Amino acid sequence: MGTLGAGFSMSLDGFIAGPDDDTQHVFAWMFQGDRDIQVTIGDEDLDLKLTEEGEGQREGMAQALGAILSGRRMFEVARAWGGKHPLDVPVVVLTHHPPQEWLDRANSPFVFVTDGLESAVAKAKEIAGGKNVGVGGADITRQCLKAGLLDEIGIDLVPVLLGRGVRLFEDLGIEPVMLEVLGVTPDTGVTHLRYRVVKP
Repeated sequence: MGTLGAGFSMSLDGFIAGPDDDTQHVFAWMFQGDRDIQVTIGDEDLDLKLTEEGEGQREGMAQALGAILSGRRMFEVARAWGGKHPLDVPVVVLTHHPPQEWLDRANSPFVFVTDGLESAVAKAKEIAGGKNVGVGGADITRQCLKAGLLDEIGIDLVPVLLGRGVRLFEDLGIEPVMLEVLGVTPDTGVTHLRYRVVKP
């Protein structure tokens, strides 16, 4: 059975994006290596430059991934990834109002769930078929954490202090959540941290 895990690039002071959803600083490490990796977002190609460690992290995650669970805000900010997520897996979007333009589109990789978080998680796991489900978006990650549904957290910690922007773990409003360290991998411009969420 796959895990439900969230993974983010994050500044040292806890931001996954700066003001206006600017991600240039938290994603800078993806362009500092010597290995050329091409990813496709919609119809556009993006050339990454990863280190050996970064490539290994990405490949391991991509091979184990069967679906993504996204919040509506993430879906909008990413502009629906141009119609195709760069990891090329189906995306389940939790929303109150599914966008009609995607509902009517043939061969859409997006599934819209309107009846709550647990239903969206169940749908994503069904689509993943035993592989992992990745959670995309700060708000839906916090929802999964509060509901006790999140199994793992991956943080690509970037040595920068953004000072303001979008925080990942803001206002959780829950008892302390204990995490077990699964891995710490130093890399150029980033440290890859992996945790298991310890559940009661």
